[in-house]
Amino acid sequence: MYAVKNDEGKYWDFEDQDGFWELNTMNLATIAGEEVAECVARDRGGHVVTFVEEPEKVVLTKKQAEIVEDANKYKFPASYISMNTDDYDGLEKLLMNAYVNGYTVAKEKRYGVWVPHVKGKMYYKDGRGSDDLDIASADCLNDKNQQFTLTEIEHYGLQDCEKEEVTDDEQ
Repeated sequence: MYAVKNDEGKYWDFEDQDGFWELNTMNLATIAGEEVAECVARDRGGHVVTFVEEPEKVVLTKKQAEIVEDANKYKFPASYISMNTDDYDGLEKLLMNAYVNGYTVAKEKRYGVWVPHVKGKMYYKDGRGSDDLDIASADCLNDKNQQFTLTEIEHYGLQDCEKEEVTDDEQ
């Protein structure tokens, strides 16, 4: 449902179409068609007011978002989503909702990983494209090479190390 409101706070009367009025004095303040409301706003002044709540966007992981994006390339997007999810885990419904209502990608948590038995030192990714780790002082968590996702922690075999979540101001 849409209405057209002017700068004085009055609404267009879609039934009588003879001007803007207070809500309590008009016959029909809303209309179903957005195009009609936009035409009235353009021709008579004012702006369109939407009375329909927009659905909230779904928050997805990067991998889930890739499935939804890939579904857009297929003739039957729902089938693609179904084929790439396990029906029993509720993920299919989540991704279908994301496909219809939109989504945002959750920022993956990052961690600083302490070196066991070495006071004040944390692991540091080499940064030269190799898979090697170095050791650095613990005072530079804002350095991207000292931040690890859970996937990276598993990749490097650091699951048993003490971890410290990196906060937004450190990222």
